Formats: sequence, C-alpha cells, structure tokens
Amino acid sequence: MNLEQLRSFAEVAATGHFTKAAATLHLAQPSLSRQISTLEKELGAELFHRAHGHITLTDAGATLLPTAKRMLADAEAVRRDMDELAGLRRGRVRLGATPTLCVSLVAEAISRFHTAHPGVELELVEKGSRELIESLAGGELDLALITRTFDLAPQMPRLSLRGILAEDLVVIAAAGSDLLTSDRAQADRITLAEVADRPQVLFHHGYDLREATSAAFDSAGLSPRVVVEGVEMDAALRFVERGLGVAIVPAMVLVDRPLLDSVPLVDPRLPRTVSLATRADVRATKAASAMESTILSTAHTLTDTETGLSDYVRVLD
Repeated sequence: MNLEQLRSFAEVAATGHFTKAAATLHLAQPSLSRQISTLEKELGAELFHRAHGHITLTDAGATLLPTAKRMLADAEAVRRDMDELAGLRRGRVRLGATPTLCVSLVAEAISRFHTAHPGVELELVEKGSRELIESLAGGELDLALITRTFDLAPQMPRLSLRGILAEDLVVIAAAGSDLLTSDRAQADRITLAEVADRPQVLFHHGYDLREATSAAFDSAGLSPRVVVEGVEMDAALRFVERGLGVAIVPAMVLVDRPLLDSVPLVDPRLPRTVSLATRADVRATKAASAMESTILSTAHTLTDTETGLSDYVRVLD
C-alpha cells in the first residue's frame, strides 16, 4: 500500500466516479483502476460497489476512508515541514474562504501575499462556511475564513475560531439608478420592507448570505420580488451593475466597484462576523503563519477611511 494508491482511493470516494477522479489526478483511467485493484488485493477486500457506473463505498471502503485521509494529511505535513527548511522561499498554503470573501478580503490578501512570497504555492478552496470547517477538521486546509460562528466544542474541539471583522450588509443598485431612492430623495438607508418591494437578485439556496437574508424576510413576514435567483457573487454584482435589480451584499464587496451605489440596510440591521478558523492541534507552518498575518493586516487596511468602508466594517482584533 502506498500514498498514490490511497490518494486515488480517496479521490474516487470523493467524486463517486473513476473518470472524474482520473481527470483530477491527471491519470489515465486504466492506471487509476489498476491502482485501486492492487490496493484491494493487498487489503483483501473490495473497497467500492461498482453498479452501472455508480460507485459507492463498501463497508471496508468506509472503514478505510478516514484513515486514508489522515495518512495523506500526515504526508502533506511532512512535505510542508521540509519546505520550512527553505524558509518562505518555497512552501504551500491551503486557504479556504466563502465566495463573498473571495471577491473582497481574500483577493486583496492573496495579492499581497504573492508579492511578498512569490515562491510559496497557494491553493484556494471556495466553499460555504460549514463545508470549510469540515475540510479544515479533515486536514485538507491550513486555515479558513468563514462567515458563520459555530459552537465547535462538542463536535470539533481541535479547531479554534478567531473573529477578525464585523461587517454590515448593504443594499446595492446600479450607479445612478432610481432603485435606491424613496419618495423623498436619494435614500441614505433602506429598510428590509423597502427592499422587498424592489426587484431583487438572490443567491442560490444553501449560500450563507441567502440563508441569512431569507431568514430575515421570513421573520418579518415579507416576500421579496425576485428577478433572478440562484447566482454566485460575481454574477450577482454584474446583474446589479446592469440594472436588473438590487441585492443585499456584504459591504466589503464594494471595494473598486464604481458602477454600484449602496446604502446601509436597517430595520433590521444584518451584521455578520468574519472569523479565521485554524487547527488548534497542529503547529502552523511559517507559510500559513505569514498568510494569517497578511489576512489580518489586509483586514485593517479595508477599514481605512480611504476605502469608504469604515462606517460598515470594523476590526475585532
């Protein structure tokens, strides 16, 4: 049994498909199949049920999977330790972040980090907060930026959360449009009831931001006027810029967005906390520590008055 076999096994388990796993691993499918077959022979047990192209784990496969993940994570830790001997001239950082943070805080932080440490390889994983926490707990990430705070103690005592930013949600519309005006004049704030009366661009169900705003609408007994839904952040911003409707977004996405106007959302306000999640039981590498420092310094920069976000974004450190 070797690491390549375990890596192939874990990828097939993750994708449920030999062809997709082979493509991800940059292997020919026959080579991948041989690796799995050899592993099964060495272990004396079938690892997958193969029925009409549908791949599922056998009991033996389900038993092996967490061990395989730990072994692969340990091997990655050894590789990172060797990279440490070269300081920050090389190495690797695996950062996870939510989609809303990827277009704001993370984009700026990664740009700064790469400029300072061009030899360090960066891997960015974009998922929802809960999925990121699971990936971090499984050893697949070095650190993660999330926008939900979980009670980690009962299920994941090895993880720790550090709140770094408090951020208000704002309502955006195309610059110069009348979607943010009231009967009086250009609004300087907008209520959730007023937002519900306007055509709205909504994110897909399961998106952290969609769940938070949907809960607020439900609590207030309101039903938004939907013009388009099921989108990611980049698409939502583009649709709003083109005048399709308004959207409720985190204030940080407004950096370098001259085609958008915004006003704060009130009655109710919907603040959120941006937290940095790490493994409490694993010593951070120099590269991961440098990334954490870069994220924190970038967070401070985003609250400078020059960005126009100081009224909406507050540093917690």
